[in-house]
Amino acid sequence: MTITVVGSINLDLVASAPRLPAAGETVTGATLARHPGGKGANQALAAARLGAEVRLIGRVGDDAMAGEALALLARGGVDLTEVAVDAEAPTGVALIAVDPSGENQIVVAPGANHRVTPAQLPARIDTALIVQLELPVATVEAAVARATGFVCANLAPAASVSDALLSRCDLVVVNETEAAFYGERLHRGGGRVVVTLGARGAELYQGGVRIAVATPPPVVAVDATGAGDAFVGAIVVALLEGMEPGAALAFACAAGARAATVAGAQPSLPDRAAVRTAGR
Repeated sequence: MTITVVGSINLDLVASAPRLPAAGETVTGATLARHPGGKGANQALAAARLGAEVRLIGRVGDDAMAGEALALLARGGVDLTEVAVDAEAPTGVALIAVDPSGENQIVVAPGANHRVTPAQLPARIDTALIVQLELPVATVEAAVARATGFVCANLAPAASVSDALLSRCDLVVVNETEAAFYGERLHRGGGRVVVTLGARGAELYQGGVRIAVATPPPVVAVDATGAGDAFVGAIVVALLEGMEPGAALAFACAAGARAATVAGAQPSLPDRAAVRTAGR
C-alpha cells in the first residue's frame, strides 16, 4: 500500500520533570532530550514502520534543526522528496514537558509548517491520504479535495473545518476533547469516526452508531508523546490491509500503548513485532 501524508515536521525538545507545573509555577530537576516529531512526520513514520510505502509532503527551515527533524524519517524509508526547505522560517519546534506517569504538556512553535500552502501540493493525490491540523487549514482542505482514494483526517489540534472536508473523509480520528469541540458534525459526513480515550482505549462509530470498542493492552507508560500518532498510522494501515473494523481498532490501540512505553515521539513508534508483543 502507498500512503501520502500531508503534515507537520517538528523537532521536539522534551523535558522530563518530577511533575508538570501548574500555571505560573517553575518546576526544576528535569532532564532534556531532543527527538524528531510533528504529527505529520510521526504518522508517516508510524505507517512506514508497519509496512506501508509512505511519502511526506511538508516543510522545514534552512537550519540545523531540519536535519535532526528528518533523520529518523529518512532512516525509516519515508519518501522526503516533497519536503520543501524554507529560507525564511525556522523548522517547527515543540516544547514538551513530561511527568513520570507519561502525561505531558505541549507548546508548538510551527515555524515553516505554517508556510505549507496549496501550491506545494500535487494537482491530484492518487494514494491513500492522511492529514492533521498542524498545517494551515486551507492547505489541509486542499489536500483532501485533491485526494482520489482513502482519506483519514486526524482533526488535531481542534480547529474549524468545512463540512466538505468532513464529508470527504473515510475516517476521522479525534480524542475526547476534540470530539466535544466538533460535536455531532463529526458523524454527518458518512465516514467512520474514531474517538480515542487514552488508557481506556478507543471507540469506532459509523453514522453516529458505535460499532466497535477496543482497549489497549496493559503497559507501563513512560511518555504519551506520539502514542496518538502511532494509533493513527496503525489504524490506517490496518483498514487499508482489509482488517475488519474491530480488529483494526484493537491493532491501533496496541500500537498506541506500545508507543507510550518509550520516551520520545518517533523513537517510540513500533514495528509489527512490537505491536504484537505490546503488554507482554
